[in-house]
Amino acid sequence: MKIDRLIGILSILLQKETETIPSLAMQFEVSPRTISRDIETLCQAGIPIMTRRGMSGGISIMEGYKIDRTLLTSAEMQDILAGLRSLDSVNGTNRYSQLMEKLSAGSSDFISGNQSLLIDLSSWYKDSLAPKIERIRTAIDSRAFIEFIYYSPCGDSCRIAEPYYLIFRWSSWYVWGWCCTRHDFRLFKLNRMEDLHLTGEHFPGRPAPVPNLKNERIFPGGIRVKALFQPECKWRLIEDFGTECFEKQKDGSLLFRADYTDKRNLISYLLTFGDKVRLLEPEEVRLELKGIISKMLENYQ
Repeated sequence: MKIDRLIGILSILLQKETETIPSLAMQFEVSPRTISRDIETLCQAGIPIMTRRGMSGGISIMEGYKIDRTLLTSAEMQDILAGLRSLDSVNGTNRYSQLMEKLSAGSSDFISGNQSLLIDLSSWYKDSLAPKIERIRTAIDSRAFIEFIYYSPCGDSCRIAEPYYLIFRWSSWYVWGWCCTRHDFRLFKLNRMEDLHLTGEHFPGRPAPVPNLKNERIFPGGIRVKALFQPECKWRLIEDFGTECFEKQKDGSLLFRADYTDKRNLISYLLTFGDKVRLLEPEEVRLELKGIISKMLENYQ
């Protein structure tokens, strides 16, 4: 549709200083003549588009032009403000709230009603997370190495990394970057990082692929779990795995089935239920869990 193409052209011109008609024609799969007519339409709509000839020429929007805010709907503006507030909740700064106030003040007739979407990304670790996020953002912007102590199931280690992305996923914050110790890209959880600082040295950068964070990639499964839970555990099972993870038995107990990735996490999870769960399969984990319970009994003798 023409209106979609016009909005697309306007979006490109707002992001780039200069663009050429042949390039736009190729991107939208139309003829250069069609793009020229689209440019005329945008000019007639009051958008000041300039044309420059020569090797470095092309079309661009007049410097200093501000796009009419009505290109955004009220719902879209509300979502933007909610996103800004959520970032402010975790960063511990006023940067985003100040920007939100400016947008709200400039759009008082455009944003109607109260904010109904409230997102709070802060956690119990807010005081320690905020400075880590700020340091990592600084490192990403300046391409500076970060150094930190990292705690993992394999032990503690000192790492130096090239940070490329800050990620919020699975209710936690991560940094994705090139690990100079492992010579590969790694995903580091911020809560496991201590003594985080910039080394003062800078890296030239490398092509950094966006991490594949699909659940089946990070949590591939492999441990088929079968367990029997007491009825009072239903709310937790639904919260953690959904309503399809168990079958109600005649005696009221819940037969639970799921695929798990990590044996340590599975055992830790089951132990949080105390005597309200009995693991049926796999037998290997069942025996290991039984040994752990026996050692726990010894501790209380």
